[in-house]
Amino acid sequence: MVSFNVSADAYLRFMGRYSEPLSAQFADLAGVRGGQRVLDVGCGPGALTAELVSRADAGAVSAVEPSASFAAAARDRLPGVDIRQSSAEQLPFPDGGFDAALAQLVVHFMADPVTGLREMGRVTRPGGVVAACVWDHAGGRGPLSAFWRAVRELDPGADDESGLAGVREGHLAELFAQAGLDAIQVTTLTVRVRQPGFEAWWETFTLGVGPAGAYLTSLPAARRDELRERCRRRLPAGPFDVSATAWAATATPG
Repeated sequence: MVSFNVSADAYLRFMGRYSEPLSAQFADLAGVRGGQRVLDVGCGPGALTAELVSRADAGAVSAVEPSASFAAAARDRLPGVDIRQSSAEQLPFPDGGFDAALAQLVVHFMADPVTGLREMGRVTRPGGVVAACVWDHAGGRGPLSAFWRAVRELDPGADDESGLAGVREGHLAELFAQAGLDAIQVTTLTVRVRQPGFEAWWETFTLGVGPAGAYLTSLPAARRDELRERCRRRLPAGPFDVSATAWAATATPG
């Protein structure tokens, strides 16, 4: 079971180190600038929302997040931003109210990605931008690839993240098309994140965040230790860089 029933701090320690540098590239791709009204769909603790606020006034940025704890953390971090607890599939906004609607690292966790993207198109004005990005888990270029490769060595049938929506080449564009979006363009975004060492890298997986954390915490202690040693053999003990690539797509409402 995917778990985001964790503290905002746990999520930021696990994924924030990747999502925060990704946010700037993603906002650039969507062309976010001052004077626009912008929506962050599935904002989590607010990594992308903060980047949007840095480009547009806080009063021009809105966000939705289904997790109550994440929404509360984002409100604390970004006073003045309209942050509501809501799913992507039922956005609480009128038609055409935004110049751009963005979903960073969210589509693959939507209950219904096509409906979520269609809703993003509905609340975006004609000629505006709908944008989404997801890690390339299927291509082995996501930030958790070393972990999942070690998992598959021990448990070839493990339900990793490679089958999630949008994470394989071409699938994000397919979802956009099914949602009725037009002028679809696809590219990749890559970030490099410095890790202080193996122990710091491993510790974040023990926080129970997302599919990787849920998988690890479901294992008996001996199996966890075995997986840890598998990962250790794949990575340096001292500082190392992790390269993470996301598929990204932009489109306009149909």
